[in-house]
Amino acid sequence: MDDLLLPVADEDGAPFWAYAARGELRVQACADDGCGKLRFPPRPCCPHCGSFESEWRVTSGRGRIWSYVLPHPPLLPAYAAQAPYNAVIVELADAPEIRLVGNVVSGPEAPLNSVDPARLRIGAAVKAVFCPVSPDATLVRWTLER
Repeated sequence: MDDLLLPVADEDGAPFWAYAARGELRVQACADDGCGKLRFPPRPCCPHCGSFESEWRVTSGRGRIWSYVLPHPPLLPAYAAQAPYNAVIVELADAPEIRLVGNVVSGPEAPLNSVDPARLRIGAAVKAVFCPVSPDATLVRWTLER
């Protein structure tokens, strides 16, 4: 896994990755009393009201596959060894305006190719799992709910 792409946390997104390392899926929200809207990706200013006040709200970690692809061929050698694998966009169940990119795997420690691509469907229910991929990075991935 040494050559897999790892997240680079900027100032706005660092809390997302810190919460993921603790096993929590949180999204940024406007903390202005009159707004409160969720936003992703994280940013310093609310795109709805312009407030610079924000907080991180915990989500259920559940969602549905909104879209997916099986990369052919993988562009990086480290990913070629794990083909066929999937890349998904997940719409969060309790925040449908938020969509996250990830992979569907069979469990937190499972490789990217651990789920048969034939099992993937648009609308399939998924649940977040947290996959430590380096001492400094934990990725949010997804498992199919039965």
